Amino acid sequence: MISTFMGLETAKRGLSTSQGALYTTGNNVANANTLGYSRQRVNLVQTSGFPTVGLNSPRVAGQIGTGVAAETVQRIRDSFLDAQFRTQSNKIGFYGALSESLSKMEGIMNEPTDSGLASTMEKFWNSLQGLTANTENSGAREVVASTGVMVADTLNYYYKSLTSVQTDIGNQINVKANEINTLISSIDQLNQQISKVEPHGYIPNDLYDQRDVLVDQLSQLVSIKVNNVIPTDYGRSSDVAAGLYNIELMQEDGSSYVPPINLVSVNQTGMVGTSKVEVSYDKTTGMVDGVKFGSKTMMDYKFSGELSGLINNFGYKKDGTIGGAYPDMLKKLDNMTTAFVNEFNAIHKQGYALGDSDASTLDFFEIEPGKSAAQSIKVNSEIVKDPSKIAAGAKSGGASGDNENAKLLADLKKKAFSEYSTKDQNSKELTGSFDTYYSGIIGKLGVDSQSAQKNLSNSVVLATSVNQNRDSVSSVSLDEEMTDMIRFQQAYNASARMMTMMDEMLDKIINGMGTVGR
Repeated sequence: MISTFMGLETAKRGLSTSQGALYTTGNNVANANTLGYSRQRVNLVQTSGFPTVGLNSPRVAGQIGTGVAAETVQRIRDSFLDAQFRTQSNKIGFYGALSESLSKMEGIMNEPTDSGLASTMEKFWNSLQGLTANTENSGAREVVASTGVMVADTLNYYYKSLTSVQTDIGNQINVKANEINTLISSIDQLNQQISKVEPHGYIPNDLYDQRDVLVDQLSQLVSIKVNNVIPTDYGRSSDVAAGLYNIELMQEDGSSYVPPINLVSVNQTGMVGTSKVEVSYDKTTGMVDGVKFGSKTMMDYKFSGELSGLINNFGYKKDGTIGGAYPDMLKKLDNMTTAFVNEFNAIHKQGYALGDSDASTLDFFEIEPGKSAAQSIKVNSEIVKDPSKIAAGAKSGGASGDNENAKLLADLKKKAFSEYSTKDQNSKELTGSFDTYYSGIIGKLGVDSQSAQKNLSNSVVLATSVNQNRDSVSSVSLDEEMTDMIRFQQAYNASARMMTMMDEMLDKIINGMGTVGR
């Protein structure tokens, strides 16, 4: 015979389970705007039927259900969408760093504008043309000197501004390295907290959410792969437990390093440890010469993400050579300026100043020894003070009508670097004339910047799309929660009504039966 009180227990389970589901719904509603919160769901299961199989089991028509129980409170999360989002977030970090730095470089170069080097050089060439027509005119000579100063000032400004931004990028590298170390440490601490909860059969959903927020942030800085690990000796953990995160550093193509490099190491025995990030710099050049992850030093910087993007802009030393967007631009400006100054000065010293019977011994442009050409170029102070010392003539005596050397100086505009009489080892990298080479530099900068911006835009679009899909799975929908609230409320009311009905039945049995015949 089935116990009379069985119905009360069934109703009580229904009340308790519906109440737990309502509490979970209330928690979802309360955290609808909480960053990183994943909506939670109570997984309901039927309790074991009665009676169970056995020799002493009561003989009844069949097993009767005994109610419902809340098996687990599980967060709703799609690990595949998480992996997709982190891949795109990594690209956003990389291309975002590239795009921002290249945009700053474009702002410094400021081409094509009236204040850019191309326009300034054009004014300088025009002033030399004007000098060929009026070699004795002091005004024409002053224009040559003043536009020469403008050329030098522009190159000085480029160098100073580029190196200033480069220094800022270098500071960002150190900040990002510290941020990576902080995230790694925080994830490891959450792993430890989770490892103390899961073996008892509980599901620490709040800790999972906190950990995933940190992993999302880490994925923007470096390329990572997350593996869930359930240690072998892990108590009575739930089947839906997420386990501990092993975070592996990946290359830009998504492949693993050999041997693997783990930022947070976890295996079947439990937590192993973490690998801190340390950026080292070459003492001579100041460029990055290695990034150390734990005991492994990386020299290829192919781990993508924001840190890699910053390094590729700031500059790095690899196989004895310097690479990077800013060092490359500074080197091109320096080589171009050096070649131009040497050739211009060589031509200038072949000529004669106005009224001078001896060939000029003055350099038109000067470069401070030990410093970059673009950094220290300036017009000779004697020429600035006395423009008559500009060597426009090609004959002894510096006659007022002698403009042959001025023509040679003006013709340098069209002269290819390969035709320069003053060449050094760096001149081999120079092609075309000064103007065409500089135009090529600006053109490449524009293409690189546009490419980085386009890749960034595409990555943002894809990340937004994936995040929307992820939110559709994990985020809280107030409309859905209101529907669930009504559903669980009705279930609770029905269980309560069932308990009231069972109470009435027991009252009849206890107080109403056995009174006949009294």
